Amino acid sequence: MRVLKQRKNAKTRLHARHAENSKRMKVHVSKGDTVRVMRGEEKGKEGKVIRVFLKTGRVLIEGINLVKMHRKARTADEQSGIREAPAPVHSSNVMLLDPKSGAPTRTKARYDDDKDVKRSRTKERVSSETGEPIPRVH
Repeated sequence: MRVLKQRKNAKTRLHARHAENSKRMKVHVSKGDTVRVMRGEEKGKEGKVIRVFLKTGRVLIEGINLVKMHRKARTADEQSGIREAPAPVHSSNVMLLDPKSGAPTRTKARYDDDKDVKRSRTKERVSSETGEPIPRVH
């Protein structure tokens, strides 16, 4: 009787491939943040983050990096045409804007220990330059 070795190998190969695909990049901005583009064709422009792509490390910003998309009519009464939509920009090319000063800033995390509740810590985003907390908008 022949032993099936191939099936076992296929499972391990699939598992390794899935682990590679499920990796996520750490992105310093989140949905709803106001950012300024620091590099590229759209340098200096500001916009609101619509969506964050964690697998690729890119962000979709409202009104930035607009590309033309050609759409074909799907039904007889629908009209085909060209529409503009934002394309993703890599997160390393954008900086978060400080809500109070309006200047681009780097961020760090600050942990506050609650003395009343045991083993309770709250984490908040803080501006590196000013030390002011930057709230997360969801």
